[in-house]
Amino acid sequence: MYTIKDLYDLDHTLAGEYLSQFTYPWEALKGIKDMILALGPTLGDDYEEVQEHVWVHKTATVFPSAYLGAPCIIGPETEVRHGAFIRSSALVGANCVVGNSVELKNVILFDHVQTPHYNYVGDSILGYYSHMGAGSITSNVKADKQLVVVHNGTEKIETGIKKFGAMLGDHVEVGCNAVCNPGTVIGRNSNVYPTSCVRGVVPENSIYKNSGEIVEKQ
Repeated sequence: MYTIKDLYDLDHTLAGEYLSQFTYPWEALKGIKDMILALGPTLGDDYEEVQEHVWVHKTATVFPSAYLGAPCIIGPETEVRHGAFIRSSALVGANCVVGNSVELKNVILFDHVQTPHYNYVGDSILGYYSHMGAGSITSNVKADKQLVVVHNGTEKIETGIKKFGAMLGDHVEVGCNAVCNPGTVIGRNSNVYPTSCVRGVVPENSIYKNSGEIVEKQ
């Protein structure tokens, strides 16, 4: 339930070929920067390199106050709003929203992803049509600075990496002010209640109500 094939339809991202090399999505985090640098020059005339290693589709809207850190790609019909801060290494797909005061760092956003209000998304992959409510964030470093482990019930999956936020499958809805702790994996079509503190693996087609209470969608 936590492989790339389980979580994502790779037809809805420019990173599809790149992601298809891996079994688990967190394995792709280390190479996002290099992937963007290789992909950018191949994008064609519909994209403009507005500064070195920053490619923006001609139909995208980027507010003057937004910061686009290299390398990054902003897809067609995407809106990067007032005060957005794209630190670096962000591949943002088509028809996305990167909202006011949102910060992105080392991420892949599939097409139709919305991070509209006061979100921090770091070292994470957000699937097709996933949505993060206002103030929801991905926490990407453990307090003890140890390597991140993915917990699936009693199963513990060693990732070998220190910075790992969340993997949101396609059509995931994260409620306002929720926190996805390091190593969170949320399956397709699942919902997270507002103000939740999410850990471990949430199965697809589920509702995460609070710690330890996950119910199947009816």
